[in-house]
Amino acid sequence: MVRAEPALAGALATAAPAVDSRVLELAVASLDCAQRSTSAAAKRLAVIDYSLPSTQPRLWVFDLGTRTLLREEHVAHGRGSGDNHASRFSNEPGSLQSSLGLFRTAESYVGRNGYSLRLEGLEPGINDRAFERAIVMHGAPYVSDEAMRQLGRLGRSLGCPAVRPEIATELIDEIKGGQYLFAYYPDREFLAASSLLTCPAATAPLSDGGTYAGWSEAAAPSGLR
Repeated sequence: MVRAEPALAGALATAAPAVDSRVLELAVASLDCAQRSTSAAAKRLAVIDYSLPSTQPRLWVFDLGTRTLLREEHVAHGRGSGDNHASRFSNEPGSLQSSLGLFRTAESYVGRNGYSLRLEGLEPGINDRAFERAIVMHGAPYVSDEAMRQLGRLGRSLGCPAVRPEIATELIDEIKGGQYLFAYYPDREFLAASSLLTCPAATAPLSDGGTYAGWSEAAAPSGLR
């Protein structure tokens, strides 16, 4: 089973230097906690950093076996979360907002948005209504260079992490069936309430001496300072 040893987060940071290393430490710590209740080791981890604007690539997919970066992509957020910059997140049906935290990927299917991927939210009160809200990964034409030229941002979803149609099928096939997706934003309530960031692994020291629980000013990702 993949564990949240510093070497894993460090290897992923080396593979994707554009990602905030502390966000990767959070993602790996959440993954470790989630995997303590299952015997199936994850092979892939996707990370979304919603603190970045939609006009920047902010979705990364990692192969945990080889500790390599598979892809870096743009991803849309929900209409209710903001314009180019997302700042509001919810677990509530009808909010049209994206959700944070760790998700386990389920099966793929073909629906009204084409080839799509169901997501199981693993964090009570944070994202565990994802199935009820039909929060899925899918391709969308508003995730495009043309949308950014016309709007100054990507188009927005109903809360789903939508990606470019050209790569949707390949991306979904890479992470479907029991892999993981971690969605981050420097929201103090989320960081304090996440059950996956308060287990023993999540209170281990960070690379710079802080801890996941009870962020110090020095240890917090830049968006929390």
